[in-house]
Amino acid sequence: MKVFVTGGTGLLGNNILRQLTQTGCESISLVRGQPDERVFAGIDTEFVSGDLSDESVIDDAIARADAVIHSAGMIHLGWTRRDESMKVNRDGARVIAEACCRHDRKLVHVGTVNTLAVARRDAPSDEETPLDHAGGQVPCSYVDSKRAGVEEVWRLVDEGLRAAIVHPAFMLGPWDWKPSSGRMILEVGKKWRPLCPRGVNSVCDVRDVASATIAAIDEGEDDGREYILAGHNCSYKQLWTEIATRAGVRGPLMRAGPAQLWIAGRAGDVWAKLTGRETEINSAAIRMANQIHAYDSTRARTELGYQTRPLDQTLDDAVAWLREHHRW
Repeated sequence: MKVFVTGGTGLLGNNILRQLTQTGCESISLVRGQPDERVFAGIDTEFVSGDLSDESVIDDAIARADAVIHSAGMIHLGWTRRDESMKVNRDGARVIAEACCRHDRKLVHVGTVNTLAVARRDAPSDEETPLDHAGGQVPCSYVDSKRAGVEEVWRLVDEGLRAAIVHPAFMLGPWDWKPSSGRMILEVGKKWRPLCPRGVNSVCDVRDVASATIAAIDEGEDDGREYILAGHNCSYKQLWTEIATRAGVRGPLMRAGPAQLWIAGRAGDVWAKLTGRETEINSAAIRMANQIHAYDSTRARTELGYQTRPLDQTLDDAVAWLREHHRW
């Protein structure tokens, strides 16, 4: 089997390519410019140069593949960069899905749990939980553009596209080159942070998510069925404490209060207006970090064979990899 993969420099895409290589599957990787030899060391893949707007490049690659995994995306948790987010996450999904439809190739589209329902503290959400549950997701650029990408896939399913949609939760693990979610480990591990967000996150191992994403090619339904790939539902206080312990710094003392969070978010928004540059500290990101992002992966376990390894193993391996490759 030959699989066309987008997002190969990202955390999930890189792990997918490594697992495809290990199992003897061929792959084609979409890259922008010259591939970084360090990032792709140990991966046996064919490179094609372009981005998600290069329709002819994508069409040719998909025509030569047996299946497609679309894991590329833009992550900006804020109110700005909406047009850019839509171009990548919505329009890119449309280009990929249209080419898959033309050539009758199975598409596994990588979404995010941030397009699904948030939970309450007494029970996690699943694929059937109404979107407005517990107040709904924060309508920021990332959430809206990723949801628009899923809607593009569903639109093409109605026209004959064969597709499954996987929704990873908060992924940690090795091969986080940029880094992406590993930024949390780096920031928490650098110095003592006495306060933490009030919310809950679902932490999963990127290697487990990669395995289930590949499995969705053959095991996932073809009608746009959604699969949550979540993990260990834990509070930020628990997660940050575990990270701090491994980094050798003090863990958080308590959750930040509502007033402190409001001030921080408002200050970030004012800074963005004054400078024209929105940082990671803004009211959208803070609101998201204080929601209950707890999820149930029963469907994926049953239909894709999804398995999750212990949280300790994931954190140990993620911290060790970041120490080695990011001079932490």
